[in-house]
Amino acid sequence: MHDTTRREHLAELSSLLAFGITGGAASVTTLLADDKPAAPARKWLQATAYAVPKETAPEGEGYFSIIEGHNKRLYIGTHANAVNSWLVEFDPAAKAMKSVVDCHKAIGKDLKGFGSQAKIHTRNNVGASGKIYFGTKQGYPSKDEKREDYPGGYPMVYDPATGQTRVYPIPVPHHGINSITPDESRGVAYISTCADHRPGPGENSIFLILDLESGKYRTLMDTEHFYGFIVVDHLGRAYHPILGGDIARYDPRTDKLERLKQSIDGKPPTAESRLALTPKPDPINWDISPDGKTLYSQPMSCNSLFAYDLTAMGDTLAGRTLGDVIPGAKRVDCRALCVGPTGDAWSATTEIGSDGLHIVHLTRFRPGDAAPRDLGPVAIKNPDYTESVDKDGKLLPFHGGIVKLPDGTWTTKHVILGVCQSRTGHVYILALIPYTVLQVAPDQFG
Repeated sequence: MHDTTRREHLAELSSLLAFGITGGAASVTTLLADDKPAAPARKWLQATAYAVPKETAPEGEGYFSIIEGHNKRLYIGTHANAVNSWLVEFDPAAKAMKSVVDCHKAIGKDLKGFGSQAKIHTRNNVGASGKIYFGTKQGYPSKDEKREDYPGGYPMVYDPATGQTRVYPIPVPHHGINSITPDESRGVAYISTCADHRPGPGENSIFLILDLESGKYRTLMDTEHFYGFIVVDHLGRAYHPILGGDIARYDPRTDKLERLKQSIDGKPPTAESRLALTPKPDPINWDISPDGKTLYSQPMSCNSLFAYDLTAMGDTLAGRTLGDVIPGAKRVDCRALCVGPTGDAWSATTEIGSDGLHIVHLTRFRPGDAAPRDLGPVAIKNPDYTESVDKDGKLLPFHGGIVKLPDGTWTTKHVILGVCQSRTGHVYILALIPYTVLQVAPDQFG
């Protein structure tokens, strides 16, 4: 195996380890560029690829961090391990990207190694004001570094109208920021931290309230559920998953924190749903409908999409199964779920074949549909979108994530990390190695 390929495999492995996962669907062998599997016999969706500035993601990695701002531009978080992280703005109309927040410059500290703010790992969110909410997180320590070398992550708010960034203090020492969701009408944002399994063997994930004016925090609870995405419903109630399947709900009107049970189709969640695993849960993708009344959920290793009615009364959150995301798929990996501006739920799920081929499918669930619709696997129509080889024709480090299949189709070979739908109807997917935005036009959805 070439050194470049080894580095790419380690890069993918490190992204998997970021979830604390070393087994199951996420641990399959990476398809190498010289493997020759058969292409799926399906109609491909054609995506236009755009490279994220490589100095902001030198190892080709990124996470869930993609959202459309009110200005119709996308805001994408990056990862440069042991170096820094950046918030990148992508203008689809101009087909141009630029860094708008240098996280180390914003906080006024430029620590390297494990002390750096190496990742923007949050699912970025947009306030009613149009400001972009995100946060920083730890990377990976070397053998000579201690977990305590990381000071902690910073919540940040970037204003596209002024170009200014407000940095809030570290809420929990040595914890990164995994989720930040604003409720500007009440002057708060809700935050979830991640300890990266320190102390172990489980995870500390602190659910907090940030006062946006004063910068002061209030701790609600340790949910112990890593990578919990916070949503705020139509009544202003904030939700966070709890290890074991319960769901925390904070109601600012009564200033009470509730612990809700959940049901799926009238029964407790099964092990197959992966919604209530313990002690090592799946990261659970969550997003909420524009009216704040429906919560959509898909655990990382589950091929089903679920929906919860947030208008129901009682101490149990009632969910229902919407159906398979990729019909017939045996193994999947999903870290990309969003609800678009018109209320459609989108899942960019990687199907993992027995031959080692990773194929991303784009799935849509439209309210009123009988089940999610697999719109098809995603191909790249402009594989020359970025330089991938050096002057001698050798593959550049961390550039082997785009492969050509025997039928001539170009596609991605690693798991997919993020998805977002814009108000124009385009869907954007984040691919790895190199860190890439894939744009799928709405005329392909049917």
